[in-house]
Amino acid sequence: MNANRADSIRFKAVRPTIAIAAIGFAAALLTTASVMAEGARIDPSKIKTPPMNSAKAYITYMTEWRGDDRTLLVKRWGRFRAMVKNRDLRREKEKRAFLLAPREEFARTRNPARVYAHSWLGIGFGVTISGPHIVGRMTTEIDVKPGDKVLEIGTGSGYQSSILSYMTAKVYSIEIIPGLARVTDKIYTRLAKGKFKEYANVTRKAADGYYGWKKFAPFDKIIVTAGIDHVPPPLLRQLAVGGVMVIPVGPPGAQALLKITKVKSKSGKIRIRRHDIYASDPSRAGGRGKTKVSFVAFTKYNKSGKTISRWGKK
Repeated sequence: MNANRADSIRFKAVRPTIAIAAIGFAAALLTTASVMAEGARIDPSKIKTPPMNSAKAYITYMTEWRGDDRTLLVKRWGRFRAMVKNRDLRREKEKRAFLLAPREEFARTRNPARVYAHSWLGIGFGVTISGPHIVGRMTTEIDVKPGDKVLEIGTGSGYQSSILSYMTAKVYSIEIIPGLARVTDKIYTRLAKGKFKEYANVTRKAADGYYGWKKFAPFDKIIVTAGIDHVPPPLLRQLAVGGVMVIPVGPPGAQALLKITKVKSKSGKIRIRRHDIYASDPSRAGGRGKTKVSFVAFTKYNKSGKTISRWGKK
């Protein structure tokens, strides 16, 4: 599957990691990855917060505490400052999560200098890891709170869910591509056994994300990172009342990145509110007043075992 390069926003972000399979052919391929017991989860609030007001203090702390690579920490800090300035990271909790998450463990690049570049990077299987800015922006928009149950449609590299694991101990992630799911599962398993115990918070499996994860529903927050022309009804049903979903919706190459809130009116009726997260801030679209973004198509498998777009299809 080819990445659809996004030129409509300042920071190109394409995550074709959420190709979604159909029941039938794909069912024979998909295997459940590791599922952590509730008792095995790590309270993210117990993880010490690194210094966030000084590059020198932050880099010194992370090298002494966790042994992170100093050169990459310099780049992480530089990207962090750019994201704060761009308002892709706003609250302390999102800033903290970004500074703690080691993107280099998930980027799969042979060029370490590009790990914290603003653009997406290929991770194999014909898919990518999104640029840091779009990851930060989507994370900020759902406003994860301690104890929230969060569903990610598209595990991909594992980077997005690693950030979420620093804000809640209940992260659930689905990946369509069996081979990618297995590789990322091995990375998570290795990291959780080492100095990243918090990654035990990410419950993951390979499955058709269009249908969500009914076993663990309802979810307080849902992140979807593939373009589609409608909001999948199963995901709306699995979103808790008062919950928030972020999803790119619209025609190919020109989606609106929607923030969807499920609320109950005074009369008791459930209503869905939609808001383009870039509409109120044109600078997020490169300063040109554009609000459209370009994500790879939300797909499924056909009977021949090939992925096809879900635009116009359920």
